[in-house]
Order: sequence, then C-alpha cells, then structure tokens
Amino acid sequence: MMKKILFANLLVLSSLWSDTLTLQESIDSVLQNYPDVKSFELKVKHSKASYKSAFADYLPQLDLNAQYNLTQTYVLPQDGLFHTVDDTGWNAGVNLKQKVWDFSKTSSKVAATKLDEDISKLSLKELKSLLVFKVKGFYELMVVQKEAIKVRKKDLETKEAYYAQAEALVKEGLKTQADASRFLSSVYIARDNLAIAQTSYEKAKNSLSLYMNKKIDDNITLELQSLKKELDTTQNVEQEILNNNYTLKIDEKSIEKNQLLHKSAKASHFGSIDIVASYNHMDTLNVYDTKVAGITLNVPIYSGGRVSAEAQKAQISAEISKEQKRSREITLKEEIENLLSDIKRYDKTIAAKKAQLDSAMETKSVLDARYKEGLSTYIEVLDATSLVLNAELGLLEAYFYRTLSIDRIDYLKGKYNE
Repeated sequence: MMKKILFANLLVLSSLWSDTLTLQESIDSVLQNYPDVKSFELKVKHSKASYKSAFADYLPQLDLNAQYNLTQTYVLPQDGLFHTVDDTGWNAGVNLKQKVWDFSKTSSKVAATKLDEDISKLSLKELKSLLVFKVKGFYELMVVQKEAIKVRKKDLETKEAYYAQAEALVKEGLKTQADASRFLSSVYIARDNLAIAQTSYEKAKNSLSLYMNKKIDDNITLELQSLKKELDTTQNVEQEILNNNYTLKIDEKSIEKNQLLHKSAKASHFGSIDIVASYNHMDTLNVYDTKVAGITLNVPIYSGGRVSAEAQKAQISAEISKEQKRSREITLKEEIENLLSDIKRYDKTIAAKKAQLDSAMETKSVLDARYKEGLSTYIEVLDATSLVLNAELGLLEAYFYRTLSIDRIDYLKGKYNE
C-alpha cells in the first residue's frame, strides 16, 4: 500500500516538473540545438585543420617520383657525328627538402594561424553569449506577458462585474443607462488589451520554441523569479567588461594576427635556407644512380612588387584592427554607462510603482464600497481600477526592463554558462 502511495506521489511530482520550463533549461536546449552553434563548432575544427596545415611547413617534405617512357630518343655522339637511338626508359627516386631558416617567415605564419584557431573559439563563445542574451529576453518577455494576461483577465472580470452590476442598478432605477454604457465600453477596451497581451505572449513563446527546436506547451509554468535579478556590483562593472568581453578579445587576437602576418610578409624579402637531398635510379641506355645532398639559398630578387605589397597590406590590416578595437571600447563604455543609469532609474521606478500599487488598491477598495452605497460615481470607480491596473503592469514592466539591462551587462561580460 505504501509503495502505491509513494508511486502516485512520484507521478504527481513528475507531472509538476514536466509542466515547468526553467530559464536554464531553455538556455541549455538552445545551446545544444541552435544551428549556428554547430556551424561555429565546425569553424573551430576548420581552423585547427588550417593550423596543422601551416605547421607542416616546419616538417621535412618528402616526395617519391617515378617515370616510365615507352619510347624515348637518345642522342649519342660518335666520330664527331650525332646518332639517335629510340628505346624505353624509366627512373624512380626520392626527394627530401627541409626548411632550415627563413627569417621567421614560417614561424610567424604558423603563429598567425594558431591565432585564427583562438579567434574561432572566441567567436563560438561570443555566439553562445549572444544566444543566451536572446533566450533570456524571450523567456522574460513570456513571464511578463503571462503575468500581464492574469492582470488583464482580472481587469476584464472586474469590469464585466461592474457592467452587470450597473445593468442591475439601471433596472432598479438607481443608475442611468450612461453608467452601464460607460462600463460596457471599458469591457471592450479590457478585452482588446487582453488580446494584445495574449498575442505578445504567443510571439515570445513561438520565438523561444524556434530557438529551442522544441514545442512549448500552452500551459507551461515559468519562473517568475527570473525577473527579480540583482546586478552584481562586487567588481567594477566597466573594467570587468573591458577585461572579459569576447568581441574585444577577438579584436586583440586580430591585431596580433595581422602583426605576425606583417612580420611574415617582411621576412619574404630575405628568402630561405633549405637542406635538400635526393636519390634517383635511372634505367635508360645506361643504368646508374644519382645522389644529391646539400644546402640551398633562395633569395627573391624581383617579384613585380608583390612581396612589398603583401607586407604593406598586412601592416594596414594591423592598424585597422587597432582602430576598430579603440572604437569598440568607446562604444562599450558608452553603453555601459547608459545601462547602469537605466538600472538605477528602474530601481527607483520599482520602488515608486510598489508604493503606487499599495495606494491604488486602498483607494479602489474605498471607492468600491462608496459606489455600492451610491456615494461615488462610475468614473471614480473606473479611474481607481485603471490606477491599480497601471500600477501592476508598470511594476512588471519596470522589473522586465531592469532585468533586460542586467542581462545585457552579463552578455557584455561574456557570460553564457549561467
């Protein structure tokens, strides 16, 4: 018997859990299923393969070659004359080339390719951080609109009750038809506002559902607490963002990369020193082997200005990256100041809306009682109802926009795994 009761309780708890969608579950689902995440993960793998390809220039280059000629004309000198002979022939051999020194051209290019891999990884983290910011926005908008729907439904029910009450009082001759008509008008407005809130909720739900690649149940329960976030002020917010922002880190890596490419391009002027070795077996009219082992020096003398142009392009790219980073820092600082100002303003708005809501509810309670006794007008009652409604929705809106500002700061900090 106890086992049956325990099993039934577990089923109830399981159904409750399954009807709740947490913010973290939404984030995890999007990071696992969103196509761009997989695309950027492939780009990371692509950059790793590019690094391996560039690193291969450090290693010995070994080639095997072979050739068979079905017929070949050989020229032989004999008694001061040249005679030709047609015969078959073949040769096979192995060639080895090892770079010894190229004035850091290869090492700079390899290091630049390694930075490409780092940039790809940072770009993936930046994408995840941006996705988390968007998911939070959709989820929190759903929370706000779900609560707004409750408020709007309650408002509609109240105004319908007022209208029914007014109709009854009109029949008894205690109120005029104008009272009833005014309440009926407010009912239509309340219905329209409810429809707007429901549509906004559906839009946010559909957007989040597409990002998650998963259908969200119509009666899903959400975390209201997600709107009650507080800004972490244990560190200097601006400095923390400038130190951790993924986009700034990408800019830094891009500067380093272009500097290395510039260094590699300049080194191309000086050529390279290589070790070469080869062994070939020749079987033609005569059979013999050839062997080569030595050091070669290759110095470009004239390339039509290509080498100088490539060096200049790399230098300009490095300067562009520096200016882009400076510009982004200015933009970030401006946005940070605006976000912090907004959060302070919303804190004050929340405190004011809470006080306004308490006051409006007290006023509405008094006016409701007075209206029933015929001591107040329908206009006063509707005004009091509107004050309560506006205070409730205003409080929700203030919480929502403050949370969005905090989410934006977390995004700029590069947070995506929370």
